[in-house]
Amino acid sequence: MNLIKELNNIESKNILVIGDVMIDKYYFGDSKRISPEAPVPILLKKKEKVVLGGAANVAINIKEAKQQVSLLSVIGADNNGEMLLDILKKNNIDSSFIIKDKKRCTTVKNRFIGQNNVQMFRADEEIVEPLENEENKRIYEILEKNISKFDILVISDYNKGVLTVANTAKIIDIANKNKVKTLVDVKEPKYEKYKNAFLIKPNLTELQDITKMKVDTEDEILMASKELLIKTNCKYVLTTRGKDGMTLIGNKIQKHEKCLSKEVYDVTGAGDTVISYLAVGLSNNIELLNTIQIANYAAGVGVSKMGTYAVKIEEIQRYIEDETKEEYKSKIVTVDKLNDLIKDRKNKKVVFTNGCFDILHVGHTRYLEKAAELGDILIVGINSDNSVKRLKGESRPIVPEKERMELLAALESVKYVVKFEEDTPYNIISKIKPDIITKGGDYNKEYVVGKDIVESYGGRVEICEFIESRSTTNIINRIKGEKS
Repeated sequence: MNLIKELNNIESKNILVIGDVMIDKYYFGDSKRISPEAPVPILLKKKEKVVLGGAANVAINIKEAKQQVSLLSVIGADNNGEMLLDILKKNNIDSSFIIKDKKRCTTVKNRFIGQNNVQMFRADEEIVEPLENEENKRIYEILEKNISKFDILVISDYNKGVLTVANTAKIIDIANKNKVKTLVDVKEPKYEKYKNAFLIKPNLTELQDITKMKVDTEDEILMASKELLIKTNCKYVLTTRGKDGMTLIGNKIQKHEKCLSKEVYDVTGAGDTVISYLAVGLSNNIELLNTIQIANYAAGVGVSKMGTYAVKIEEIQRYIEDETKEEYKSKIVTVDKLNDLIKDRKNKKVVFTNGCFDILHVGHTRYLEKAAELGDILIVGINSDNSVKRLKGESRPIVPEKERMELLAALESVKYVVKFEEDTPYNIISKIKPDIITKGGDYNKEYVVGKDIVESYGGRVEICEFIESRSTTNIINRIKGEKS
């Protein structure tokens, strides 16, 4: 839920995107017969869609994240270029830095989509020759004059000629001199092109191409990422790994994020989405690991959509909320399920505590945080409604067992929640054999239920500090007093 708070606190920053811009055109229709002229399918076109692609797709993703974004690129002086500029204008993306070149054409990817949204083939229009000196000089002039206006710079390399080894290195150098962080979505297999960037983001194929190293196993990916980190002298390498998530490497950091998409529908533009939300997070001073989680969720949204798609902050928030709900549900388990989950503990300490937890309050949450610090896996046993009635009287519980369990599962400190029907959790303790049993400071260590079990195999009982004047009974009595 901290990520939701981070997303809510995002402010509008100024972000510059440099790279190969393009148009993605989609032609949708039905294909039910083969051409008599050649053994190829005939597509009967029913509709078409035109969207921004390449670095322009990065820009529109950033714009959907409520940021101010400008594009620096080179396009052809042609109809497709005018179409691209028109789309940018409609989306309030600054195109004043885009250079028109009569010797080039605007890059277009034409995709032909049959029934069930199956892509039949793609036809591209492009000129990929490197920019001439005149265009490079104009890029440097624009950048040196305006770079100080921006909070972060994104380099989106599609290897279509706009970004060369020489000019990319110069672009990064200008940004560094002005203390503007540079994020690079790499394409070309040359270390020197991306030297001294803040973060570079290859996919597995690009990582292999640039390092000439194998990337088939976890260890190989880490070795190749470290090689790229050293050779480019960048701060971080973030490798996107498709269905296997993404891996971050830095001088003192190594972190893997699993893939979060429930359904991979179309991976088109997924890398653009990741680099876009990295820029949004870092320009808003969100901690790097949290930024990567946000970018990962954004990619999860993006690949669940058809075609090139700009992901909105609100969609990420809904996605995180849905994932969180699923995570809560997975924490609520039966005793048998719990036994299966923790039987292979791998030297992790299991901590067990229990209670009614009727009307969850700050005393509960602080106690559970301290309990979690005693080990690696905190399990909370909760009295069933019938059990609470026997212990507290017919008027209790105030909150039914299902809701009490859900509230406990929502706490980050709690790993699993398990219900018991008996008056005490003795049977659960005998089955799961925790390493530590803990109770609040109002308990005497000698009388804690399960002490004999846990000490029989070398475990122990711990008493956590009691939070004075914080109890469900006090809350109920206060409510009664206010009503009377």
